[in-house]
Amino acid sequence: MTTIEKNLQTVQSRLAAACQAAGRNRSEVCLLAVSKTFDAGAVAQAHAAGQTEFGENYIQEAVQKIVALHHLDLQWHCIGPIQSNKTRLVAEHFDWVQTVDRLKIAERLSEQRPAHLPPLQVCIQVNADGGATKSGVLPQDALALAQQVAALPKLHLRGIMSIPEPAPDFAAACAVFASIKAVFDDLKATGLALDTLSMGMSADLEAAIHSGSTMVRVGTAIFGGRVKAD
Repeated sequence: MTTIEKNLQTVQSRLAAACQAAGRNRSEVCLLAVSKTFDAGAVAQAHAAGQTEFGENYIQEAVQKIVALHHLDLQWHCIGPIQSNKTRLVAEHFDWVQTVDRLKIAERLSEQRPAHLPPLQVCIQVNADGGATKSGVLPQDALALAQQVAALPKLHLRGIMSIPEPAPDFAAACAVFASIKAVFDDLKATGLALDTLSMGMSADLEAAIHSGSTMVRVGTAIFGGRVKAD
């Protein structure tokens, strides 16, 4: 058994325990393996162990892996910031984009999504902490952007994603995640058909699941420590 396979089993056990503790069905939470900085071989190992959903932050690095592994049945999520000059690569290669935080990027993704591909699955990134240097739309602006994105062709708005600052303990993490869940619920209450709340990572996935996350993004706990990209 490879290290990645062992790690995946450990993470799956954590997810199952977290769902049980929260009174939720394990099927309600998707595991997204964050494979940034790891090569196609590592992704192939994770796939051999049953993992099919992968998240990437660096677009050009990701496209190389997507092309190399096109023969495998994988779903690729863009979870990093997107510059205008990278939208075509994203639109042509990814299945999901979780980091839409302004209309201009959404419009470009919609325009550049090839006609033969299914709609791009999209999440609005919400800056739950309000940090000036962080990506994401502020919670009070999420509805306006969500409605605009939902109206674009070749995009399918699925929900919201957030990357809050690390919290000091479980209760503090739950409080932050609950505030993100409230934004998600408010958007759904307006009639938007949303099903994805992407929040929680290796260190805080239990708190995220307790607070209603439907997708956790786990990298280090699966692939190990990563070398910092230049």
